[in-house]
Amino acid sequence: MALTAETESRLYRSLRAAAGVAAHLVALGFPTAVAVLARPGPHLSACPSLAGLFSWHPLLMALAFSFLMTEALLIFSPEISLLRSFSRKVKVRVHWALQLLALLCALLGLGIITYNKHLNGKAHFVTWHGLTGLLTVLYATGQCGGGVFLLYPKLMKNWTLAKLKLYHATSGLVGYLLGCASLMLGMCSLWFTTSVTSVSWYLAMLCPLLTSLVIMNQVSNAYLYRKRSQH
Repeated sequence: MALTAETESRLYRSLRAAAGVAAHLVALGFPTAVAVLARPGPHLSACPSLAGLFSWHPLLMALAFSFLMTEALLIFSPEISLLRSFSRKVKVRVHWALQLLALLCALLGLGIITYNKHLNGKAHFVTWHGLTGLLTVLYATGQCGGGVFLLYPKLMKNWTLAKLKLYHATSGLVGYLLGCASLMLGMCSLWFTTSVTSVSWYLAMLCPLLTSLVIMNQVSNAYLYRKRSQH
């Protein structure tokens, strides 16, 4: 028996809500799991070795790209935002704060792994994970800089605010996907594959895949809404 349009609409909304709840849980759960695996803390700070410094790198990157950046983007979702009842102005400010915190964590994570490799006499940025991670951090820095034009749109006199929002959202999606790709490549590293094996490894790989699908759906829906509102 065919579903009615109303039933299909309710089913679609329910699936989107379920995916949104899962995205929030994954955004927090993944870096929590990484923290348990890496176990960074004061007891390691006196040892400037692989164990001492490296343990902060995966945690900071997971916080940046799994938790902070995911929540910064989900804030603007009309269905699954944790700040749905707040004004657009408040959402923008929280978005900015989370993105800046994400960038700070990413820069610290990049600096730590670079210094750690220097201490251990290892080559820099010679793996796909290292190269993608570097590109992602540089891209995130540029993306945050580009967000200034949304705060001060008069700096771009030949661009409408709607067009600036569209390009910022699109380029932000690219940066987020780069971050997810970097996390997934990191899960192929020797450290992660030694710590996480069997089914747990596949479940971990699904985490950035799930959040990226939710974010892509959110951005595409926002784009289609703008297109419909123009006609």
